[in-house]
Amino acid sequence: MKKFFKNYKSTLILLGAIIVGTIVGLIFGEKTKILSPFGDLFLNLLLVIIIPLIFLTISTSIGRMEQPKRIGKILAVIIGVFLVTSVISCFVGIGTTKMFNLVKLSDTEAIKEVLAEEVVAEETSVNFLERTVEAISVNDFSKILTRDNMIACIVFAILIGISINLTKGKSDKFLEVLESANHVVQGFIKVIMYYAPIGLGCYFATLVGTFGGEIALGYGKIFIIYTVVAVLFYFIFYSLYAYIAAGKRGFKAYWSNILPATLTSIATCSSAASIPVNTDCAKKIGVPEEIADTTIPLGTSFHKDGSIIGSVFKIMFLVNLFNADVSTFKVLGIALLATLLVTAVPIGGGTISEALIISMLGFPASCIGMLTIIATIIDPPATMLNVVGDSASSMLVARIVDGKNWLKEKTKLKRSK
Repeated sequence: MKKFFKNYKSTLILLGAIIVGTIVGLIFGEKTKILSPFGDLFLNLLLVIIIPLIFLTISTSIGRMEQPKRIGKILAVIIGVFLVTSVISCFVGIGTTKMFNLVKLSDTEAIKEVLAEEVVAEETSVNFLERTVEAISVNDFSKILTRDNMIACIVFAILIGISINLTKGKSDKFLEVLESANHVVQGFIKVIMYYAPIGLGCYFATLVGTFGGEIALGYGKIFIIYTVVAVLFYFIFYSLYAYIAAGKRGFKAYWSNILPATLTSIATCSSAASIPVNTDCAKKIGVPEEIADTTIPLGTSFHKDGSIIGSVFKIMFLVNLFNADVSTFKVLGIALLATLLVTAVPIGGGTISEALIISMLGFPASCIGMLTIIATIIDPPATMLNVVGDSASSMLVARIVDGKNWLKEKTKLKRSK
């Protein structure tokens, strides 16, 4: 029990602050506006660090990357499996949120006033290619340093990281400087999170005080719906993936060995912390060592079923909140981009993901507080799907690379030894 509280300490504190903020908002109503500056301070601290966080974490992680052990075929299969299963997860999230309105608020104009920014809901008529170029590049270096050009900043960081990797030996000192700066930024994030309970508590108190208990019930509704979806996805889709990978033998092997990874993911709420146990589970299932050792670590950064479904929930929460008209294709694209690309950032990735969602949808930047709350309440079930989904994916990779009898042959090899 002590270990449980230690692992969940920060999440429990944030949830406690949100509950306290809800109670304060319900009791004092619009009087809670006096707390608004404390919530705004937290949001401002988050928003100001986003750009340096994006640039430093992405560029340094790519810059220090070593040559992959896998041959081209295995890497291509891993990417393909990740992409297909991620799209499936996204459609599950879209289907769920189409069935249920995550929040219902009639006075959207009042919300816009509280958020103090204009909502852009209409698509521009600019040519698609021109819009793409504008999104991924800028014509002046100073523009890279603004939130308005976040995607361009991500592309720039990736290119810098690749450039560092290509010039290893000559660029080592530059990489050391960036890594040193990255440590400072990560420290800054930790400092901000000490203030997070106060900031989020005040933000939520103001929100509930302004709009009443309906919005608090909306968050509760999101948690319940997401948890039910996560449990169903866990049993139905991963059973299906295991069966596709190796038939009944694969189904049995998966469910006989996946429990340690499941419990570790829920207990730690960390995909990275679950890597050793998850890799061990995949190997016990029968996944070849070289596939397990590559798929699990790569999946930890680039394959997150739970986070993708969560991204869809965040997007649809804002769409319902502002009564916006957003196409399914756009939701799919933003959810995949926000999750597959941005959650590769080890620290602060969630904040970047949420900011990216808001930026691409054209909603107020101050909405980031609401999305942070959603991310907090769905974190345990989302992490569970992120972790065990990698084990299931490793089985699919083995099936494609080694043929349909891969597990049978692996079992025979074990017995012969």
